[in-house]
Amino acid sequence: MPPIRDRFVIHSKAVVCQDVDLKGDITIGPGTVVHPKAAIFALVGPIVIGAGCIVEEAVIIVNRRKDVMRIGDNNLFEIGCRVECPSIGDFNTISTRARVHNTVRMTNHCVVGAQCLVVPAEDETLDEYTCIYGPAADRRTWSGRGQVQEADLRMKHAEYLREMLPKFNRLRRSDGA
Repeated sequence: MPPIRDRFVIHSKAVVCQDVDLKGDITIGPGTVVHPKAAIFALVGPIVIGAGCIVEEAVIIVNRRKDVMRIGDNNLFEIGCRVECPSIGDFNTISTRARVHNTVRMTNHCVVGAQCLVVPAEDETLDEYTCIYGPAADRRTWSGRGQVQEADLRMKHAEYLREMLPKFNRLRRSDGA
């Protein structure tokens, strides 16, 4: 297997801390915040992260497929989660220490609860507003109530992080900068 060629494209409005572990072909969109100690590995295919995402500490995002791993806008990856799914829509939340396998595709407004393990035997696409919760990874559909408030809160969260992280951490820039 040929060695992985590192190529990072980080938007000028994104906040990516210096001690983030990046490997492979990675594109990070505007307004996205990547905390220290996160790891993003494009082992085979590239990873494209959209605008306004928040990637917290100890998060591991891995692409083991040749296809592009697309992560939509305004997604929240909480502390210690591991995500390998090839497609993630917009406004999704993967909670603390949750794991999402590469056989899962997420649409929009999905929530994977804390410590949930989502590993289906065959490829699966989560419908919009799917919530996975509990030790048995039970599922239900969210009504969408409070969606505007959640979006506003997430925007405020990202805005606060974009303001505070540069004060206490060194930032990483794109390859060309």
